[in-house]
Amino acid sequence: MQRAAISIPSNIAEGFRRNYAKEYKQFLGISLGSCGELETQIEIARRLSYLSTEQATILLNKLEYICKMIQSLIKKL
Repeated sequence: MQRAAISIPSNIAEGFRRNYAKEYKQFLGISLGSCGELETQIEIARRLSYLSTEQATILLNKLEYICKMIQSLIKKL
């Protein structure tokens, strides 16, 4: 979960430093993939009782907000 969570902003930052919008979009797409990966891991952690339903819901809501911001950025490029 930590690796996926760190991958989201890391790919955004790496893509931002690229010279072309097309590359930036590609890295934003990778960030969205990491969002999906983290979403799955949160759900697995909930099912295995590592997280309560309430904790998982809070995390998933925050993750959804982040994913929407990334998607909006992709549309604007």
